[in-house]
Amino acid sequence: MSRLTIAMHHVRAALSGAGRLGIDTVPLLQTARIPPLLLADDRARVTAEQFTRLVRALYRATGDEFLGLGPQPSRRGTFAMMCHACLGCPDLGSALDRAARFYRLFPGGPDMAVETLPAPGDAGAAAVFAVRTDLCRYDEGDFLSECLLVIWHRLSSWLVGRRIPLRWATFAYPAPPHASEYDTLFGCPVYFGAGRTAAGWDARWLAAPVVRDEAALAALLRRAPADLLSRRDYGTTVAEQVRRTLVQALRAGPPARLPEAGEVAARLAVSPATLRRRLHAEGTSYQRLKDAVRRDAAIASLAAGQEPVAELAARIGFSEDTAFHRAFRRWTGTTPGAYRPRAPETRGQRS
Repeated sequence: MSRLTIAMHHVRAALSGAGRLGIDTVPLLQTARIPPLLLADDRARVTAEQFTRLVRALYRATGDEFLGLGPQPSRRGTFAMMCHACLGCPDLGSALDRAARFYRLFPGGPDMAVETLPAPGDAGAAAVFAVRTDLCRYDEGDFLSECLLVIWHRLSSWLVGRRIPLRWATFAYPAPPHASEYDTLFGCPVYFGAGRTAAGWDARWLAAPVVRDEAALAALLRRAPADLLSRRDYGTTVAEQVRRTLVQALRAGPPARLPEAGEVAARLAVSPATLRRRLHAEGTSYQRLKDAVRRDAAIASLAAGQEPVAELAARIGFSEDTAFHRAFRRWTGTTPGAYRPRAPETRGQRS
């Protein structure tokens, strides 16, 4: 499965703490193989692998697990010790309670809590994970709150060995310009301007046993937190199922022949009209998903820097280079060449 790309807003937010600490961010971008000129482009995107490398570089540079974004720094290793504390718990509910109490031991640490709320009708009770601390000391405090929600939801799924579907996510601030990213990021309905930043899921998951051990945790920590932050395509929504079908078609090339909407509808055992309605209800369309799959495949190839543009264009279904260039500019606002990483200049190299 091709991994989803990440909006430049998140890259700028992740870098902002290091910038305030006086750290030169250009070498960090070069380590992540992200062309620095893309930072100024609101439509630019990076691959999950690039974002992973950037977050790891920021961890090393800032020495802070909150990347310089929180009210107080969180020393490297704090998250790991919290995870070790959770492994001894019998179920997810007690593990999350212990984790929240762990972070409240640190001055300035995030105040997080899990509570159970009744739900109307037959929906069943909801477990609500909330970030109760005001993390908006800087404009990017919203980004830090979102990261906490994402990491703790995915850590919860990891602890019990199964993906926990979210019912909803709420945010205690107005919808940002990149609000369309949130449905994919959280995989559930999202609401802005709420009383608190929180996420809810079926309360029955709190009784799920913790199944991970020390060896599994060691493997997780080698990839954390970047892997926990990267967006996942679980194939649980109609949009994700359509995307998966399109990605598989791209992999079957070259040259790629992406199926028409009617063909995808038949594979999903629904009518074309039903597919359109369901995608519309999820805030997207077949054409938008088709463009996104091609865009993400193109960005991943350009970031790797190995495939000639002509071969890339053919592989993702364009008969002419010029058509691919026009489409890429429409998707990202710039040219494919802007996404090719430049090797950093070596010391003593002439300009």
